[in-house]
Parts: sequence; structure tokens; C-alpha cells
Amino acid sequence: MPADRAAGGPDIQERTVGASSAWHDVPRERIQRFADRTLERVPELAQEILAAIRREYPGLVFIPGESGEPKALVAIRHALELFVEQMTTGSDRPRALPGMFQDFGRGEVTQGRSLDSLQGIYRLAVRLSWRRLAEIGQQVDIPPSAMYELAESAFEYLDVMVAQSVRGYAEAVARHAGERLRRQRLLVDLLLTEHRTDPSGVLADRAADVGWHLPDKVAVAVLLRPALEAVAPAVGDEVLLDMEGEQPRLVVPAPDAPGRAELLHRAVAGWSGAIGPSVPVAEAVTSLRWAETAVGMIEQGLLPRGRLLHCGEHVEALVLLPAGVLIDDLARRRLARLDRSVGPAHAHRLAETLLAWLETRGGATEVAARLGVHPQTVRYRLKQLRELWGGDLDDPDRRFELELVLRARRLRGDLVPPPD
Repeated sequence: MPADRAAGGPDIQERTVGASSAWHDVPRERIQRFADRTLERVPELAQEILAAIRREYPGLVFIPGESGEPKALVAIRHALELFVEQMTTGSDRPRALPGMFQDFGRGEVTQGRSLDSLQGIYRLAVRLSWRRLAEIGQQVDIPPSAMYELAESAFEYLDVMVAQSVRGYAEAVARHAGERLRRQRLLVDLLLTEHRTDPSGVLADRAADVGWHLPDKVAVAVLLRPALEAVAPAVGDEVLLDMEGEQPRLVVPAPDAPGRAELLHRAVAGWSGAIGPSVPVAEAVTSLRWAETAVGMIEQGLLPRGRLLHCGEHVEALVLLPAGVLIDDLARRRLARLDRSVGPAHAHRLAETLLAWLETRGGATEVAARLGVHPQTVRYRLKQLRELWGGDLDDPDRRFELELVLRARRLRGDLVPPPD
């Protein structure tokens, strides 16, 4: 369909009533007889078309207008009258046509249907109308060449009806999508607010507003935009997505369901971010906080970029690194004797050996294999460690504290050997 017809360009009469058209050459009085007979048949023809539509589309609901008649019947009658007037007088395209058929397009959105059935109805109406117009044309001796032009104009008229319905449909879809996004953001805000009482009743109402099934558990993800103009991840309708903030947020229902993690990772490919633990829906803010903590560590370079991280796979870093001040204080007290007794390079080697021993509780051979050194070297170092800490190495609490501070140092890269 040419763009100018769809957008309200040149009138569809240009070719059919122009100076060289066969329709224009038909005597004026004959065209008038054609118009008069057609207008007489319009009420009957409109009823016939509506009956055919009811047969072809039995599930359609016909809404009555102010007069009590179905709006569809009024529209069919009015469209026929406008077409006859247009073809008879050569007037501009009727102004009432676009608004009428835009409303039909909007109605399809309201009814939850596509435009397929509406376009089928239009084609059926034009086909039936043309049969009656052809009969009337024969009765008043309209030449076949002129009737061919009239048929072409009828189908151009169909193009106009469809184009206006498409416009109304698109406008309604955009409004519907915008309203759903607004309500979805309200739901996300409510989900991610700390609740002193169980808000499940309110959540259920908000979820119903956007057609979202309220799950038992959710996980919340926080994303870092790869670019300002980045297209929103195609996460599907089940996942609530809020793109309004600087860091987009996702609420993932039933995060442990089979295939959910794989689908989510595909949807956010190219994005960096983190997804918090699975929690009861009323505790979604807890999952959000862990995701925000992880994202903050990604920004600091403490966790890797380029993919969606699961907080459950980085528990050690999430627990130890944010407690940096406390860990440093504990390290000063528990590692003081090491820092005072040997130089930096040897202190590193002893700390590395101590951590390997604490993590494995194995003998010299096992620790040596972990460190890639000779077992005799490990025995020598373990002897030094025993001299430094003595009975503390047999105290479970002291061992735990030593392992805690050494793991934190490793996470921060502080166990990298100093230059010789």
C-alpha cells in the first residue's frame, strides 16, 4: 500500500475521476441513478454484511451504540454512504472515516486480539459490497471499464480503512504498554521496599494489575549499563524489569526453576551485573541488597565484569571484602608477630603456607603440592609458623581468625609476592 494513502495523502479519487478516467466519462445523470439506487440499498446491504460477519466470526461481540444498534452496523452503513458520496461527487476523502476506523483498531487491543480478524472483516465487507455495486452498475448501464475503476477504488478505500485501523491499534498498544510499564514499576518498587509486616495481599493486587503471577520466591538482579543507549534485555514477561534508574533492576520469579538461569543469562548477554540469592517474595529487598553489594564490588574491580554474577558463587568475597575495616583490625592483631619477625618476602611465603595448611589441614606433602614447592621446604616453614604462633595453631577460634584474615588478603590481592 502506497505510503501517501496510509498517511492521508492524495485523494483516492485522483485516478478514477480524473480527466482521462472511464468513470469520469459516464454521463452525470447515469452516475446519479447509480448513486440513488445504491443509497436505497445501503440499509439492506449493511444488514447483509453484518449477518455475514456474524457467520464468519461467531465469537465476535458486537457492542451497541447510543441508538441501540451495533456500532459495527452503524459503521458499515456510514462507510457505504461515504464511499458512494465520494465516488459520485468527487469530493475529498471523508473526514469521518479515519476516526471511525481508528476506534475499531483500538478496540482490537481492548479485546486482546490482533488485527488479522479485523482486516478479514473489512475484506469480507468490501467483497459483498462490490457484488451489489456491480449488480446496480449493470442495471443503470455503467460501462465495464468504469466499473473496473470503481472496483479499484473500492479496494483502495479498503486500504485506507486498514491503514487507519493500524494507526489506532498502534496507538492503543503504545498506551497499553506504557500503562503496564508504569504499573510494573510500582510493583517493583513495592517488592523492593522493606516491609515490617507481610504485604502479600497488597503485592497480589499489584501483581494482578500487570498480569504477573505472584511467586513464592524471587531473586533480584542489578545491572550495569554497557552503554547509555543500550537496548533493554529481552527477559520476557515473567521477569519484572525496571530500566528507569541508573542501574536497571530485575525481579526474577522462581529463580531455581529448571532452565531459568540459562534463559536469564542469554537475555542479559553483554551486560555486567549480579543476581542476589533466592528469597521469599516478601523479602525481595534482601536479595536486592546482596546484588547491589556485588555490583559495587564489580565497579571497584573486585569482582569480574562482562556477565551476570550469582552472589551465591561469590559468598567469600561478599562477606569478607565489605568488612574491610574489621578484617584489617583483626589482621593487625593476629598477624603482628609475623610482620615483626621476618621481612616482607619471607612473610608472604609464610602467610601463603599458613593459609594452605589452614585450608587443607594436611601434611607437608599435601601443602607442598598445593603450593608447588618441595615438601621439605613446607616442613621448614611449618616449623617457623609453629615457633611464631605456638599453641594458637591448635585453638579452633584462632585458626578460624587466621584463615579469615588470610583469605581476605588473598581476595584483595595482598598475597601477591612483593618484589625481591
